[in-house]
Amino acid sequence: MRLNRYLAASGVASRRAAEALITEGRVRVNGSVVRELATFVEEGRDRVEVDGQAVRPPRTPTYLVLHKPLGFVTTAKDPEGRPTVLTLVPAVPRVFPVGRLDMDTSGTLLLTDDGDLSHRIQHPRYRIDKEYETTVEGVMTEEEVQVLRDGVMIEGERRPTGRAAVEVLERRPNRTRLRLVIHEGRNRQVRRMMEAVRHPVVRLHRVRVGPVGVEGIDAGGFRALTPAELTALRRAVGGGSSKRGSGRH
Repeated sequence: MRLNRYLAASGVASRRAAEALITEGRVRVNGSVVRELATFVEEGRDRVEVDGQAVRPPRTPTYLVLHKPLGFVTTAKDPEGRPTVLTLVPAVPRVFPVGRLDMDTSGTLLLTDDGDLSHRIQHPRYRIDKEYETTVEGVMTEEEVQVLRDGVMIEGERRPTGRAAVEVLERRPNRTRLRLVIHEGRNRQVRRMMEAVRHPVVRLHRVRVGPVGVEGIDAGGFRALTPAELTALRRAVGGGSSKRGSGRH
């Protein structure tokens, strides 16, 4: 963008006043004084200073949804050298996963640099839907399904899971396919719920988080959240972040 516009966006001065700062020689770009009003700069690449102080426009937060494939860990770095989900999205701007999906789980994973909204999405008090489809070993009975709906005590926890929406999609010899909607984010929760009713998970896919899913995105692909999705997420968490923006790549 033009330098005067960049300075105005940074809150330094109006565009007209910014032009005066430039012609007076008070603005440096990458260490050099710039007096040409037609100068263009690129945010994130060029360093702009006014009277020796670096300035930059307020940055629009980034909001992405990734179709996490199997075999990737949901961390920034892995000490075992396994591939991480951050290798699937641009390195700049730097975003972080909202919660986790384990290496053997695929599906919807949000990534953002908006820490406040990330925290709210993960906090159980906001009861954000997390919808999964899973295939488990064995034929699950209606009684076992009801246990999952009512809340089940899972290993290592002091209280049962919250109520869940559970629907049997298919029963076939030695396998049951289910749809679940939960509102918590305990570590490996769905897998542990299934182990509690003695039906270990064979396949697990997260369909959506709140209003955001990965339909139409190939495994390993990503896209920016739409303005409607971002608005719905913020509404679901009581307003979410005070930051604004429709998300970007």
